[in-house]
Amino acid sequence: MRVVAAMSGGVDSAVAAARAVEAGHDVTGIHLALARNPKSYRTGARGCCTIEDANDARRAADVIGIPFYVWDLSERFHEDVVEDFMDEYAAGRTPNPCLRCNEKIKFAAVLERALALGYDAVATGHYAQLRPGPDGSGGAVEMHRAVDHGKDQSYVLGVLDQHQLAHSLFPLGDSTKTEVRAEAATRGLLVADKPDSHDICFVADGDNAGWLRDKLGDRAPNHGGPILDDATGEELGRHDGTYGFTIGQRKGLRIGRPAPDGKSRFVLDIEPVSGTVTVGPHERLAVRRLTAIKPRWCGTVPSRVDGTVQLRAHGAELPATVVVADDVRIELHEPAYGIAPGQAAVVYDGTRVVGSATIAATA
Repeated sequence: MRVVAAMSGGVDSAVAAARAVEAGHDVTGIHLALARNPKSYRTGARGCCTIEDANDARRAADVIGIPFYVWDLSERFHEDVVEDFMDEYAAGRTPNPCLRCNEKIKFAAVLERALALGYDAVATGHYAQLRPGPDGSGGAVEMHRAVDHGKDQSYVLGVLDQHQLAHSLFPLGDSTKTEVRAEAATRGLLVADKPDSHDICFVADGDNAGWLRDKLGDRAPNHGGPILDDATGEELGRHDGTYGFTIGQRKGLRIGRPAPDGKSRFVLDIEPVSGTVTVGPHERLAVRRLTAIKPRWCGTVPSRVDGTVQLRAHGAELPATVVVADDVRIELHEPAYGIAPGQAAVVYDGTRVVGSATIAATA
C-alpha cells in the first residue's frame, strides 16, 4: 500500500512513519507548511509548526530512508482553522482548533491530495486504534481508544467519517508513550527525547487571549463591556473583549474584589452582542443536558447511544444517554462543570468512538 506519513517533527509521527515502512508499505513523508508567512515560524515556539519542526521531520525521514516533501496548505489552514477559531471566540464560543485541523486539513485536504496522487492512506502519530467493524456495528472500520489512555487522542479524531477512517493508519494505537520514545531511540531518531507540543500551533507564545486581542482588535461588537454578578446584576468590572473569556474561567477576571462569601467567581455566560460577561459561583456551572449540532459520525448514524461522552480533549468520560434526531440531545448521568458552547462532545460506546457534535446549548 502506498502511504503518506504526516510528519510534524515530533517523536510520535516519526515512529509512526517508521512503523508504516516496517509493515511493508511504500511510504512518503510529508510535513505541512501551515503558516501563510514563514516568519511566523518563530524559534522557541511551543506549538508544533516551527522551522525547527520541519527540519526535525526531514532528518527523521532521512534516518528512516523515505522520500520527504513539504506540502503548503497555509491558505486552507488559515481559512478553515485560524479564521474559524477567531469567528468562534468572537461569537462567544470556545472552539477546539486541533479537532478542526484534523477534520479539515489532515484528514480532508491532505487525504484528498494523497488520493489524487495515487496514495492509498495517510498515516499519523495519533494515539488511537482502528479495528475491522463486525457486521451491524455501523461501519467497516471502527475507531477505538488507544491502549495508553493517558495519551489517547480519539477525542480530536471523533470528526472522522468512514471514508476517512478507511484511508487512515494510526500505527501507535497499541503502544504507550514510553514505548514509543524507547523505540525512537533504538531507531536512532534524534527526536526521541523531544518534548511534546501542547499549545495551539498558530499561537506561538501560548497567550490565546493576547493573540485574539491582536487579531480581533476593535471588531464590533466584542470590544469592551461589563462584567456582571449573576445574583445581583451588579457591574463588578469592565473588560476589553468577550474573546478573552471562556465558560468556567476563574483566573484573569480583573474584578478587583471577592464575592461576599469569599469564594471564587467563575465565568457563567458570555453575551458577545452586548459585550456582557456574567460571573458567579462554581455550582452555577453545573449542567446535565446538552444540545449539539453539526454531528460527524464515524459509522452509521445512531438513533440512541447509552454510553459515555467526553467534552474536553483531556476530560473524563461521563456516563450519558445520547438521542439523535434533528439535533443531538445528551443527558448526562452526573453533572459536568464549565462546559461551553463550541466545544465538541465526542460519543463513545465502550472504547469505540461513535462520533461527535458541536455543543450549541447547555442546561
